[in-house]
Amino acid sequence: MANITWGIAPIGWRNDDIPEIGKENTLSHVLSDIAVAGFSGTEAGGFFPEPKILNKELKLRNLRIAGKWFSSFIIRDGIEETTKNFLEHCQYLNDLDADVAVVSEQTYSIQGADKNVFTEKPNFTDEEWSLLCEGLNLLGKVAEEHDLKLVYHHHMGTGVQTLEEVDRLMENTDPKHVHLLYDTGHIFVSDGEYLPLLEKHIDRIKHIHFKDVRKEVKERCEAEGKSFLQSFLEGMFTVPGDGTIDFIPVYKKLLEVDYKGWVVIEAEQDPNKAHPLEYALKARKYITEVLSPLNKITV
Repeated sequence: MANITWGIAPIGWRNDDIPEIGKENTLSHVLSDIAVAGFSGTEAGGFFPEPKILNKELKLRNLRIAGKWFSSFIIRDGIEETTKNFLEHCQYLNDLDADVAVVSEQTYSIQGADKNVFTEKPNFTDEEWSLLCEGLNLLGKVAEEHDLKLVYHHHMGTGVQTLEEVDRLMENTDPKHVHLLYDTGHIFVSDGEYLPLLEKHIDRIKHIHFKDVRKEVKERCEAEGKSFLQSFLEGMFTVPGDGTIDFIPVYKKLLEVDYKGWVVIEAEQDPNKAHPLEYALKARKYITEVLSPLNKITV
């Protein structure tokens, strides 16, 4: 049996950065689509309810919560304030029996701003890097106290986006407490490559997002200087098998190292243009027909 648990993120149905997109898709609708498409679970979206209600809905569909995004502001607000907010986040995830807390430092982030995401990303000073790494080490310990792993999400439009920046983060944080979320789409859009990060930091990777990229859309958005939100609304991201990225070598690497954990399909798309269930089924077909044969099991 494979050690991979397949999930799909709710971001294809509703987007936390633009709440009006997909707001007609209720929790029941989203979770039922995920179950119909044959996935084992999802990540908690911003519109998800408190644990008592959510756990019932999950149980009815035999689904699990992998984790949830946390916007850290260690540099802007300091470690103490961020830790206080993170404690509440971890308690919520613990009540859902989740596995990971997805953390991304949002100080100076332009991912939600009307700025060119390809040329205007922020950078941290040496002092800010030191503070960030110190804070993440502490947050990682907090996560462990709640039976969670902190997985850091490198992300377009933030101070930890490129492979070089991921390298610095990994070198200056404690591997016992700070792990890595590997997102194929973000690193490909950022650096034009997606395998070097995987191969270099495979020992730190404890959570994965499989996100594909439509290269022609990415190149057009880059030429036009579009923002992150504008780029995904244009269709820069999609599900595996529908874009440029070859997931076969990625999956083979995961099998080679006996990766244990979640692989979550994630594609920021406008649900009015990309029918969420249709694309969830498209991703499932790709997993079943292209990836599953690589380990000779039914995924």
